[in-house]
Amino acid sequence: MNNQWIRNLKIVVFLVCLAPAVWLIWHLVTNNLGPDPTAKVTFFTGKATLRLLVISLAITPVRRLSMRLTWLIKFRKMLGLFAFFYGCLHLLTYVGLYAYFDIHTMLDDISKRRFILSGLLAWTLLVPLALTSTNWSIRKLGGKRWQALHRIVYVAAIAGVVHYWWGVKPGVRSPLPITLLLGALLLARPVTSWWLARRHAEPRAA
Repeated sequence: MNNQWIRNLKIVVFLVCLAPAVWLIWHLVTNNLGPDPTAKVTFFTGKATLRLLVISLAITPVRRLSMRLTWLIKFRKMLGLFAFFYGCLHLLTYVGLYAYFDIHTMLDDISKRRFILSGLLAWTLLVPLALTSTNWSIRKLGGKRWQALHRIVYVAAIAGVVHYWWGVKPGVRSPLPITLLLGALLLARPVTSWWLARRHAEPRAA
């Protein structure tokens, strides 16, 4: 796949990732978010965060299984940064529209509502990943340390899914699909590593 094709595809992916924000702004301007717009914005930005995060996590196992799709790695950083962007919008929705920027209200909520604590943990773990997403950071940290740091994205994703489950009412199963997908991706990492190690060892064994 040539570089021009990848650059064009990056523009498409960028616009697709930006589309939820445009949709949200349009519905805010037209006052078309239903009877509880704050809740709508909260769930919308939260789902966008998790979906983009999980899609970014899917790139590595897909790339490992198909040598023809190695170019997918070029999109992982963009997807991860957009996930962080929507995560920031999700957090700002709570801080501004629920807590009204009152630190005492936020501290009280954190102590009483476990879903806020898990969500804050997920966002906090994404911060160093977003800050070290540059090529300069990779050179400064070194490849191995940078990779080790960025593995906490899995912990952030798990915390985000827990935040989703704890944030919905008992009996609601809307977080189930994203949970199953994340579980499959977590399992895929050791499975693909084992498969690749076995595939590389077979010629030598022969």
